[in-house]
Amino acid sequence: MPLWEESIPLMREGLHRQLRDQAYSQGNARRPVYPPRELVFNAMRLTPFAEVKVVILGQDPYINEYRGVPEAHGLCFSVREGIPAPPSLKNIFKEIENSIYAGEPQEFSSDLSRWASQGVLLLNASLSVLAGRSNSHADLGWHRLTDDIIETISRQRRNVVFMLWGSFAQKKEPLIDKKKHLVLKTSHPSPLSAHRGFLGSGVFVKCNDYLRQHGQEPIEW
Repeated sequence: MPLWEESIPLMREGLHRQLRDQAYSQGNARRPVYPPRELVFNAMRLTPFAEVKVVILGQDPYINEYRGVPEAHGLCFSVREGIPAPPSLKNIFKEIENSIYAGEPQEFSSDLSRWASQGVLLLNASLSVLAGRSNSHADLGWHRLTDDIIETISRQRRNVVFMLWGSFAQKKEPLIDKKKHLVLKTSHPSPLSAHRGFLGSGVFVKCNDYLRQHGQEPIEW
């Protein structure tokens, strides 16, 4: 993760390590912290700063386990291979299937590491959470760090696609220079709101069209 630590001002100051230590000191046997400590910076480890082409912003890591394994593994919307896709991820796959594959049924792995390795930064606004308690680390200071990451990508990179799904993610829009980047806004893919704009939005097609127009390889969704 060295280039992230050199590029992001608050990471240069070591804030990410302070927040990690603070977050994981709150866990215990009854209520652990997710994702596992060694995966808290997984999004940045899998997607180098210089290779970011797309940013997908989530709010919070998953709070549950599946058969004793935490669903969260440091990538927003993603769960490890073998864990059933949560409802939001199912709707993401449905939109990809309908818009890119003309509705032809596809087999998708629930682990989105394959996107991360193509330059998709799968960033949650909070990088940790207490088991079973959504937004429990929202006030810890993670948002300062992840806002700084978004702002620095906007400032230092060009022609990045930012996916802002739902009202929480869309509050981050002022951090992004829309003269240099593409912002794609829709409703959140959760079952409560996917039919209010996410499904049928064509965001994955629009993203790839923009990347091609700017001389970049499209993402294999």
